[in-house]
Amino acid sequence: MSSDRPTLGMLLRGLRMRNNWTLKEMSDHSGIPISTLSKVEHDRLTLTYDKLLQLSQRLNIRISDLFAENDPRNETQVTARRSVGGLDQAVRVNTGSYDYFYLCTELRRKRMVPMITHIRAKSVEEFGELLHHSGEEFIYVLSGRVAVHTEFYDPIELNQGEFAYIDSNMGHAYVTGKGCNEAIVLGVCSSAEDGLLDSLMNLHGEEAAVAIPPA
Repeated sequence: MSSDRPTLGMLLRGLRMRNNWTLKEMSDHSGIPISTLSKVEHDRLTLTYDKLLQLSQRLNIRISDLFAENDPRNETQVTARRSVGGLDQAVRVNTGSYDYFYLCTELRRKRMVPMITHIRAKSVEEFGELLHHSGEEFIYVLSGRVAVHTEFYDPIELNQGEFAYIDSNMGHAYVTGKGCNEAIVLGVCSSAEDGLLDSLMNLHGEEAAVAIPPA
């Protein structure tokens, strides 16, 4: 059965081509004979662990790179995107129980959505129906106390400096904890699906007031 996994020969040849080396230059850099490198590149010979270790040390690469090089599934596209700002640049959504500050909204097609949320709802009844959306999310309590309600677990309370990570597909709601009038949390929602920010905004309903900062 054929495999999509690249062979050691393919990996070495790809490494050599990216450096524009001849076999002799590769041999000079690695300390491995030309004949050995040629046989490995044509998959007629493999290398012992000692030789792989020598190769990684002489070429200043990790041994693990020899098993992942040139696999397009492992290549990472560098977007060089960056977003810097403050709450005055956030998209603000106000509801009766929450103030949401969506951050870094000028970046499109994000895989994660960071936000600051001011929570005032004091019960699930006041909050309403539990939320469901794709992906996962993380919250960190910046101030106050938060009660985390989820579909499959008993409620838990988080104090300042504590955090939770949940599956967002599971019904969930965040309300203030006992004796707390308002809590502030840092949240990050993530999803492999496109349009995460749009789906989050749609959860707020028509009664929400949206304030978009000037460009």
